[in-house]
Amino acid sequence: MALTLFNTLGRNLQIFRPRHGKQVTLYTCGPTVYRSPHIGNYRTFIFEDILERTLRAQNYTVKRVMNITDVGHLTDDADAGEDKIEQESKKTHRSAQEIAKFYTKELLGDLKALNILTPRYLPRATSHVKEQIALIKTLEKKGFTYKTADGIYFDTSKFPSYGALAKRAASNIRAGVRVALGEKKHPTDFALWKFSGARKRQMEWKSPWGTGFPGWHIECSAMAMKYLGKTLDIHCGGIDHKETHHPNEIAQSEAATGKPFARFWMHGAFLNIKGEKMAKSNPETNITLQTLRERGFDPLDLRYLVLGTHYRKPLSFSWEALAGARTARLQTLVKPYRALPKKTPLKLLSKEKKAKSIIMEAMRNDLNTAVALREIIKHAFVSKDFIDWADALLGLNTKKEARALVGTTPPDILKKAILRSDARKAKDWKESDRIREELRSFGFEVRDVTPDKQGEPDFEIHRL
Repeated sequence: MALTLFNTLGRNLQIFRPRHGKQVTLYTCGPTVYRSPHIGNYRTFIFEDILERTLRAQNYTVKRVMNITDVGHLTDDADAGEDKIEQESKKTHRSAQEIAKFYTKELLGDLKALNILTPRYLPRATSHVKEQIALIKTLEKKGFTYKTADGIYFDTSKFPSYGALAKRAASNIRAGVRVALGEKKHPTDFALWKFSGARKRQMEWKSPWGTGFPGWHIECSAMAMKYLGKTLDIHCGGIDHKETHHPNEIAQSEAATGKPFARFWMHGAFLNIKGEKMAKSNPETNITLQTLRERGFDPLDLRYLVLGTHYRKPLSFSWEALAGARTARLQTLVKPYRALPKKTPLKLLSKEKKAKSIIMEAMRNDLNTAVALREIIKHAFVSKDFIDWADALLGLNTKKEARALVGTTPPDILKKAILRSDARKAKDWKESDRIREELRSFGFEVRDVTPDKQGEPDFEIHRL
């Protein structure tokens, strides 16, 4: 069975073959490093990691770029408002560079914790301003730009197929909106370069049009084409990029080169909570990996939860669902791993072969991780070699997890264990049992001990 992927551009499943032999060029939209990514962002990054792992399993070499946006992403996606990093700088009294550096470092740590393969290239927007200016100059020379009081804009009316990705024609959107002291010709036109104006910015550069900074959209096109060429095999991102960011990338890239920008466009669905999509701007939905850790969860619990639902289907997050994923991961994969034989016994080889065939068929069918995961769990008894093979595909890091029988206790887990100890001292056995079971649901076991010295805890905490 050939690898079949859903192409947003054609709205259907299509057989994927790279343009050049066995090498795949893959661009995945990265984060804006002004705050910690929420776990909805990481759902997208996990889907893109699964795509790369599946391509590798098909014996392709993957040349992947994931950008780091450290300038130009404004608080209003309609090219208004303030740069998000500069805004955060005002709030926290740290420099824009310090903020970008801190959250980039955090991102890399989080990617490692989620067992996401490191992209070959992680270019920063601020390191590629020269390429962005060159691309804007090309667009200007070809007549696709115009100047307003606040910047240089792309004229979407001169790109007839604008909006094809989102199935939205520019002509169907009502015309004429004001932009600062200038005028945007069409609502879909977007900024390529923004002027600094009278206010001195922390991040600004000289350009042929005046001192300022690049627009958010031009960054991705410039970096993608620098590292991957004028036409990419696959371009990925969250479903929220389908309406504006990705159509803008297509317009400016294809206007400049005259070539298709990407052959396949793939988008991951939202991770929702309480019926709402997660957002950094909403404290009730802004759940980070650190939030998970403080509640006693491992980042790999999130990965397991995400893999249980197809990447194109919305996924509802709850702490109960995450606890269930943690228990399932530990009970079906991690704990059994320790007792498995290294090699698959001869009598089980046929079952292993059939299981691998079903798993690969599921992954070649538009990355159907839910079916693959069920089949892996069903045959987890076969051998360590089988689980290691499955881990290379789904990235659950079972071998490493199985080695860690006892780990560092998160603060929230320790607090619950102390509450249980207090309940026992008060002979509230019902509450004590309730907390014990709650701890087990988070993957921890509390064991009662007799302390050696006065003041020492009368319990131990172990990871299940």
